[in-house]
Amino acid sequence: MRMQREAMEYDAVIVGGGPAGLAAAIRLKQLAAAADKEIGVCLIEKGSEVGAHILSGAVMNPRALDELIPDWRERGAPLQTEAREDRMFILSAHGETEVPHWLLPKCFQNHGNYIISMGALCRWLGQQAEELGVEIYPGFAGSEVLFNDDGSVKGIATGDMGRLKDGSEGPAFQPGMELHARYTFFAEGCRGHLGKQLQAHFRLNDASDPQTYAIGIKELWEIVPEKRQPGLVIHTGGWPLEPDTYGGGFMYQMDDGLVAVGFVVGLGYNNPYLSPFEEFQRYKTHPRIREFLEGGKRITYGARAIAAGGLQSLPKLVFPGGALIGDDAGFLSASRIKGGHCAIKSGAMAAEAAFDAIVAERSGDELVAFPEAFRNSWLYQELYEGRNFKPWMSKGLTVGALMFGIDQIVFRGRAPWTLHNTPDHLKLLSAASCSPIHYPKPDNKLTFDRLSSVFLSNTNHEENEPCHLLLADPAKAIDVNLAVYDSPEQRYCPAGVYEIVRDANAEHPRLQINAQNCVHCKTCDIKDPTQNITWVSPQGGEGPNYPNM
Repeated sequence: MRMQREAMEYDAVIVGGGPAGLAAAIRLKQLAAAADKEIGVCLIEKGSEVGAHILSGAVMNPRALDELIPDWRERGAPLQTEAREDRMFILSAHGETEVPHWLLPKCFQNHGNYIISMGALCRWLGQQAEELGVEIYPGFAGSEVLFNDDGSVKGIATGDMGRLKDGSEGPAFQPGMELHARYTFFAEGCRGHLGKQLQAHFRLNDASDPQTYAIGIKELWEIVPEKRQPGLVIHTGGWPLEPDTYGGGFMYQMDDGLVAVGFVVGLGYNNPYLSPFEEFQRYKTHPRIREFLEGGKRITYGARAIAAGGLQSLPKLVFPGGALIGDDAGFLSASRIKGGHCAIKSGAMAAEAAFDAIVAERSGDELVAFPEAFRNSWLYQELYEGRNFKPWMSKGLTVGALMFGIDQIVFRGRAPWTLHNTPDHLKLLSAASCSPIHYPKPDNKLTFDRLSSVFLSNTNHEENEPCHLLLADPAKAIDVNLAVYDSPEQRYCPAGVYEIVRDANAEHPRLQINAQNCVHCKTCDIKDPTQNITWVSPQGGEGPNYPNM
């Protein structure tokens, strides 16, 4: 007999402790305090603590934070390293061409921005939220959307704890809890699995382009003193990717000798033999990048999908009883390579719409004031001006850079056309029509393998729990993915989760899913050519534990 789930009632429930969810929680409580109202706000976070699952470059524009918490400097927000110098290089295998500063579009210039750890910022935002009275529950994953009889969103249920691998209730089983609210905000980050369900259920994408994505892979290094230049921001295009593949690298120098180095690969690539992880490892061997890292020490590693479709791929933001905010909706300024300020602004605008509705004793309706506020905001203008970045760059580095340069410098983001996006998973070609890519073995000094990298992400999952990576049709893994595409999941996964195993006679191949390695990047949910893989939340508190990513 199933144990009864307990239920708790709030005015607002927020799923996800990233910048969008925390900004929404803070703004609701700020408005309530200013109006002398009592509003119950609950935020759940699937990571073991706020910030544990946060991974971003990150160079942050403080504009939205200035609006949300004007005295953040006095309060000690972890924004210490100002961006002091921008450099952009187009790499070849052995050299580079630096793009003159006067040719850099405004979106690539970072004067006034800060090089930060987004995880550290979220921990600080969590403290601000708790001081205002927000109830924050880390280690609880949202696993189910709850609906009222009229079809509006009632809230969410957290996942059960203590289920065994076969789904049965183990000796330590505890049922999830229901969290009911007038309005529920979904701020799960890119490709949130509840957000994905809501978009299908309410057909929120009917009037928008399909979302397109990239995978970002990042390492944090401590470099030797003589190579430190705090505030240096480097972006690169070109090698090691082929010219027709969207992507590029970055290196951001923080204080205390820490350097964030990473690589982004658009998930619309064609060649199933491409491995974003190995491309990143090759990237670090380029002389321009190697010169900073040699002699240093790698501290941690992680990966995350990035919603890059821009304005034309934003779904409808609201539905009866709730809203999508932050990267759950796709609020990322791909042309500026930034999402933190977009997330904070979207969360704050949604909170303002919800506060007015709560004070008016409404519940379960559509918060139409949120998309209206967005349409009249500086965030809309920013996304509008950069809307053609990803579509142009997806056409290849040379054509993309030229046309986007014209878009930004000549038309200032107001070109009389809007390019459109197509789904990433449809672009993969058959293995037979592509050439294999031969990657060098890691040297364990500058380049590394997947498993040693996952170890540095502090990833942990219970071994005897249900797998959180679901196959709609297990046969497709062999009959289609292996037969046609040579099992690209073995290569696009940055954590070694997927493995083709054969018997002693090299016959009867099967797909083995090493779910304990998963860093929750969601790439498999996006790139699988048959859309056969669905990522769902494992038990709360599991996954990576990033220190300051």
